[in-house]
Amino acid sequence: MRRQRIKGAQRASSPAVTVVEISDPTAGEEGLEVLSQDLLQLEKRPLRARRLVVQLEGSLVLFHSTNLRVRTRTTVHNQLLAYVVIGPQARGTANGLPLRSDLMLAVEPGTQVEFVVEAGYKSVTVLVRPAVLESHWIGRQREGRFRVPRGMEVLNVDAVHARGLFDWGDRLANTAARQPTLFNGREKTLAAAQIELLEMLLAALDTTTAPQHTRSDQTRQAHSRVVRLAEDYALAHASDRLYVTDLCVATGLSERTLQYAFQEVMGMSPLAYLTRLRLHRVRQALRMATQGSTTVSAEAVNWGFWHFGDFSRAYRDLFGELPSETLRRPADGTRR
Repeated sequence: MRRQRIKGAQRASSPAVTVVEISDPTAGEEGLEVLSQDLLQLEKRPLRARRLVVQLEGSLVLFHSTNLRVRTRTTVHNQLLAYVVIGPQARGTANGLPLRSDLMLAVEPGTQVEFVVEAGYKSVTVLVRPAVLESHWIGRQREGRFRVPRGMEVLNVDAVHARGLFDWGDRLANTAARQPTLFNGREKTLAAAQIELLEMLLAALDTTTAPQHTRSDQTRQAHSRVVRLAEDYALAHASDRLYVTDLCVATGLSERTLQYAFQEVMGMSPLAYLTRLRLHRVRQALRMATQGSTTVSAEAVNWGFWHFGDFSRAYRDLFGELPSETLRRPADGTRR
């Protein structure tokens, strides 16, 4: 991951604009303070993802994009509400429910959402404190209209307003990346941008209705819960060898149903996906290790890999380097 702190005047001890180029999936949440994001890449090609953050007066705008199919588990912190819209060509699911450009996700603070998104995915996320949003409602003499979402809610939005909010966030991200000096230290600019953002967000929220999920949507959502349950089991039994029968017992499903759920949600078999999950965890451990604190074989065994030759080949196929190379190269490029 290459993290670019755009230089300029600092506000609240940090710049208003931060760009993060992500090439390593296990470094996806480094440098984040407002949310945690566990990222897994689902394709064996070099990852090129981007996260751009613009910090306004009382809210933040996050722009995300990826060139590969990825899975993320994302949780927003600091009691921030999250509202997510996606680009017109973006495809994916959130907790198993399909995402479209005429939908908006409204997420309660502290709620974890699992995204599985396709290559070319782009999204704009607005993070805002409930009090800021409620105050803006009151300023528009719309008392009583504000409501904090419960968990993750998928809302139908007027297509024009949804596209308008995404395009606005996309333009903001592009402008901030090219000309960060327009934002860093510019209190009036940030305040004006926030007012415009809140106006567009509330206009979109004014058009929302609850979607009618199809039976297919409900089935996919149920399959997503199955995958999460199996994933949690695998993480709780990190050093154990994984067998499909164990996953069937953990989920209470037949092997056929389990296989179908994973294929539908993740596009691969249960063991293939959970092996990839464990490979990511090994890489995280190797990247975070200090010199002499661990070995490749120790971390492989910790995550249930007992055949070291097969493990090394699978690791290299996914990440483009041997695990020993990861261990020798510190994440920040310095000698420890």
